[in-house]
Amino acid sequence: MVGQMRYADTSVAGNMAIPRHLAVIMDGNGRWAQERKLSRTQGHRQGVVAVREIVSNAIEFKIEYLTLFAFSSENWSRPQSEVRDLLGLLKLFINKDLATLHKQNVRVLVIGSRVGLESDIAALLDKAERRTQNNTGLTLQIAFNYGARHEIVDMVKSLAREVEEGRLTASAIDEALVSQSLYTGSVPDPDVILRTSGEQRLSNFLLWQAAYSEFIFVDCYWPDFDRQQLELALVEYGRRNRRFGRVTVDDIELNQAALVSGR
Repeated sequence: MVGQMRYADTSVAGNMAIPRHLAVIMDGNGRWAQERKLSRTQGHRQGVVAVREIVSNAIEFKIEYLTLFAFSSENWSRPQSEVRDLLGLLKLFINKDLATLHKQNVRVLVIGSRVGLESDIAALLDKAERRTQNNTGLTLQIAFNYGARHEIVDMVKSLAREVEEGRLTASAIDEALVSQSLYTGSVPDPDVILRTSGEQRLSNFLLWQAAYSEFIFVDCYWPDFDRQQLELALVEYGRRNRRFGRVTVDDIELNQAALVSGR
């Protein structure tokens, strides 16, 4: 069962478990700004500061893959002024931070539909991927213009075309091929999906890939998510018993002990 994180005034660094792949739904920029009587744009700008911090921490903690839900395919329905500001922040982030990411040996991947994107945005995304493609450190996967249902539809269409053209048989389609045919085909599924702001839903994010992910929901808004919040989340992850649908040795031993005691 998905639980709410609880906070404690204790040192947690020694109790952290490090996931191979951490995915984050960065939620709450607007509410963070509203509570401070600031504009939503100022909230998004502070959110970029939090992005820089989690990337730095992921490198330090040796997390191999970090996926950030930056802009959903549904976000285009927001007020045009806010969309314009969000796109401006994306351009600023890539133009300002790409050199630093490259120097840090970070590989940048962008998942989501490129269809219909303005040429300058598409060119920036391509630039970020090309410049860092040979880096071997943290893989930073940015979900931009991304929706999981659209991703799955694209995958189905792609496999259907291969069957129609005789390059694939329907019987050859299995879970592994489906996974490889998604936008995230080169990246392992997330061990942890974390969402800030207290909301407890996936919001059309990595629906296929989340099959066995651990979900962690934190109350703080994204601009307030810092190193301490990340450490607490990784401690919570360390408490989880990941079964992947199987029964563990601990489960068997607990059951045997219950039978012996008559409970």
